[in-house]
Amino acid sequence: MADLVKLIIDDTEYEVPKGMNLVDAAKRYAGVDIPVFCYHPKLGHDGNCRMCLVELATPRPNRDTGEMELAWFPTLQTACTQSVSDGMAIRTVTDVVTNGRREILEFLLSSHPLDCPICDKGGECPLQNLTMRHGPGTSRMYWDEKMHLGKHIPLGEIIYLDQERCIQCARCIRFQDKIAGERVLDFDARGRHSRIITNTDPGFDSIFSGNTTDICPVGALTSADFRFNARPWEMAQVATVCSHCPVGCNMTFDTRTDREAEGRTTIKRVMPRQNEAVNEVWICDKGRFTHHHMMDRQERIKSPKKRDKNGKLVEVTWEEALDAVAMHLTNAKHEIAALAGGRLSNEDYYAIQKLIRARGSNNLSAYPHAVAGGELTAQVGVGVGTDLQELGAGDVILVAATDLHESGPIWFLRVKAAAERGATLITLNGRGTDLDKYTDASIRVSYGEEAFTLDALAASGASTQMVKKSTAKKASQEADPIQIAVNTLAQAENVVIFAGSEGLDEAGAHDLAQAAANVLINTDHVGRANNGLIIVWPSANGQGSSDMGFRHDYAPGYVPVEHPGKDYAGILAALGDGSVKTLLIAGADPVFHDPVAEAALRTTQSTVIVLDIFETETAKLADIVLPIQSIGEREGTFTSGERRVQRFYPAIEPVGDSLPDWLIAQRIGEKMGMGSPAVSPASVLRDIAEAVPIYTGITYQGLAQVEPQFPDVGGDDLYYGGTAFQNHHGLGIQWPSFSEQEADRPAPGKVGKPTKHKLDGGFLAVPVDALVDAEPLFAQGAPVLGERIPVPYVRLNPADADKLSLVQGDAVSITLNGRMLEANTHLDARVPEGVAAIPRELQLQGAPLHATPAKIARLEKLGA
Repeated sequence: MADLVKLIIDDTEYEVPKGMNLVDAAKRYAGVDIPVFCYHPKLGHDGNCRMCLVELATPRPNRDTGEMELAWFPTLQTACTQSVSDGMAIRTVTDVVTNGRREILEFLLSSHPLDCPICDKGGECPLQNLTMRHGPGTSRMYWDEKMHLGKHIPLGEIIYLDQERCIQCARCIRFQDKIAGERVLDFDARGRHSRIITNTDPGFDSIFSGNTTDICPVGALTSADFRFNARPWEMAQVATVCSHCPVGCNMTFDTRTDREAEGRTTIKRVMPRQNEAVNEVWICDKGRFTHHHMMDRQERIKSPKKRDKNGKLVEVTWEEALDAVAMHLTNAKHEIAALAGGRLSNEDYYAIQKLIRARGSNNLSAYPHAVAGGELTAQVGVGVGTDLQELGAGDVILVAATDLHESGPIWFLRVKAAAERGATLITLNGRGTDLDKYTDASIRVSYGEEAFTLDALAASGASTQMVKKSTAKKASQEADPIQIAVNTLAQAENVVIFAGSEGLDEAGAHDLAQAAANVLINTDHVGRANNGLIIVWPSANGQGSSDMGFRHDYAPGYVPVEHPGKDYAGILAALGDGSVKTLLIAGADPVFHDPVAEAALRTTQSTVIVLDIFETETAKLADIVLPIQSIGEREGTFTSGERRVQRFYPAIEPVGDSLPDWLIAQRIGEKMGMGSPAVSPASVLRDIAEAVPIYTGITYQGLAQVEPQFPDVGGDDLYYGGTAFQNHHGLGIQWPSFSEQEADRPAPGKVGKPTKHKLDGGFLAVPVDALVDAEPLFAQGAPVLGERIPVPYVRLNPADADKLSLVQGDAVSITLNGRMLEANTHLDARVPEGVAAIPRELQLQGAPLHATPAKIARLEKLGA
């Protein structure tokens, strides 16, 4: 705990941490709000708006007596630029302070437009609020001296700037520079002529751009998605959790009944909901803008469908559809299987796996989770109470086989911030990533050698000879990164490891997770907060799917099954040989992702049942299609990559006759003699808590509990932290890992041999994560981000491109999986020679590209 010192505020003494920002100290420990515009508790001070003026004094010895006395500065001082020292005193309510604040507001309003009635910020505007509280009642400025500037200036395709409203606080610039690490905004000109500009092409090129609209203290920055769409006081707030990646960002759906939607409730915007242990007050643009698919009544499946005698999918009643599903499952006996996507809730996974296992089958796969190792996070996952904000000097973060900027954007921000606070950051990848700019050691390995390399760090006496092909990528770092990793891991106070799956199949991903567990076990960094393993799942609820036993080898709670079933590849093969007679696919579109799955589903004679919100390519091949509800229409729970169970709530009316997945599964079970469905998802979670020991005690009531958080964001003083919402609906519950409950340290496990790829003149095709992709749900759900979906491309090392006579943007043909596809060339020196890095979810020529690491691609320049 920091040393406490005496701070005097308006003649009252308080004890506060030494060195704390004066604005923060006054607010947190004295309940005194010092008005600010440029200051933000997450961004630090800039001192340019001058709104936080106070009278300030510091103690000094009297020249005559030598006794300590307060020496007051002759002029007002900016509080945001001051750090608390012992004996410091301030006055915040004197006449001189009041006059100073009024004059600052008068200057800020000298050219500010009077368009509050049409401004999107009206009703939640810090400038509006502070003007009413501290500002002048009239203006002494002449109308013809006002600056008349642009009102709708696009900084990019998403964020628009109203130059007249901007007060040059620089919050947006500092967020992009300090928090996001992407200095894509800047000032142009000086004085009253200063303007915010973008300095990238395309404009405002950042995946975090929407956050600038939250922290803007005026209506200068607005989004194309929300501009002139609704007023803040018209909307109701509904708590939810992001369904796009494993971070588990807390968010709020702002909803309103809409006459254009025939009186139905619609989601008008998505806002961050403060959870300091998860996403703080930030969300990425994918989470913010991908919600329109929930209300797309034209494309949504509204009623069950069944294939008729002519082979066409026609609408039927729920009773008819459920009877047909129950009949197929009954007739197939144990020769059934289920695939599920990564956006299902814990309740969904549990209900579906229970339905399948009741028939004696363990053929379960949560596709497209290439990542494995949920049982390892259960064993050595990060301890309860883990908060990445607490990591700094003396701690180590290791990120392996993943690009967090694309696979977990808010984790990227938090890991970057920890490195800037002094934590040692180590990356271990087959290629360079954006995180390498902040590393102390970047370890480069050949794809397939990640687990072997990481396991070498866990071995006693690890040395630089264990991995010969490694180079330091940080310009100032001349020491061997392997030796840096070995030394820092052994000496670290806390260690957190992120394990992904880039360039790995399921077995390779499991080996990597095991190697990471070995490092943590051997260095004794398990069983306590801020230490342990985090799996970077390729979906929002990958951890939950594993916890709920939606896998072929473990039942719920990581209880090994006596007779393991078929995994994903085995299920596809069984569709061909007939050993799986009925397949249930929930919330997944394997035809889009995988040509092998497409071939299997097009040729199978087995019955295929699909549960989805859209008529996907997979649904078009199904025998029975059942409409499910989106996350906005229902309630349930997700479990984040940090094993934090979090609750989301229903925000809009269900579309058509759609139902939640868990209820569909239980209604099918009812027809098969498994008992009546639960009355609510809360009842399902209660059943989970009783049947799954790791979820013991977790209830909807417990998940809704909150506690005070600092900084105080989203309160009455919106000028302090912006318009992100306070958390009134639950911070979630992190279930404890086995190592936290057992006295004995777990034993390390075995790791497989490294994989060697023979290129034979071709390229190793490596699927890489791309936050903005062509996945149908994203393409339909985020129209404002449509321009960011890139033309299909492949990343190549410039040396490889030179051999093929390729330059940036050249069209190239890719022969992969027996198909010839077309893409553009992107040159990237961070990609190793001999590797073709291909985004997972981009479609080439309308055909799915599933680039498994074991596949060798042939590349040729088109027209050569």
